[in-house]
Amino acid sequence: MIKLAVVAIIIGLYFFVTPIKVNINQAIFILQNVDVELARGYILGFGIWAPVVSFCLMILQSIAAPLPAFIITFANAGLFGWLKGAALSWTSAMAGAALCFYIAKFFGRDVVEKLTSKYALESLDDFFEQYGKYAILVARLLPFISFDIVSYGAGLTSMSFWSFFIATGIGQLPATLIYSYIGSMLTGTTRTVVMGLLILFALSTLIMLFKKIWADKNKSTQSKKNTPAQQYELD
Repeated sequence: MIKLAVVAIIIGLYFFVTPIKVNINQAIFILQNVDVELARGYILGFGIWAPVVSFCLMILQSIAAPLPAFIITFANAGLFGWLKGAALSWTSAMAGAALCFYIAKFFGRDVVEKLTSKYALESLDDFFEQYGKYAILVARLLPFISFDIVSYGAGLTSMSFWSFFIATGIGQLPATLIYSYIGSMLTGTTRTVVMGLLILFALSTLIMLFKKIWADKNKSTQSKKNTPAQQYELD
């Protein structure tokens, strides 16, 4: 009953409060176009409320996966400076990730599938079962993987909130700082080059993480093979 009431309130606010509907649709349009300058102009248009709007925008993109978060990170850096922009992006992304986690816990898989996709969640199940913390790190470091879907997926597992929250904070911090620093220098003429560098960095990080995962898996397998032999020698 409570779940239905919450859903009804959210739907009612969107469809019957025109300013909310207009701003949400405009924000989604901007994020879908992956345009940093457009995002900057949109946030800046709210004046002194710009940081609050940016915070809400990051949460919106978290819920409406898979909208790109790095566009907001770039915009924040350009508007507020790379350090303050990074702080705003990091805290708002943490809030968005926590919200996704609890939406999944509260409403369950059926609702999450409607917010994301059934295929995306199914592809996460086996990976989360074995490498949950690595999945979080990889998703945060790669700009073209929706970390928000991973946040939803984490909420559907037995992972505790604090385990998820701490891994999220650690995993997203380096990328947020780097993207913010680059975003503070981003211009129309350098955008393509910067995106290429970001992708190169992300792929390099992914390779290193998977090498570590593979090493840990081999170590675990070797340990299991050695255990019976050790027991036999003790006998």
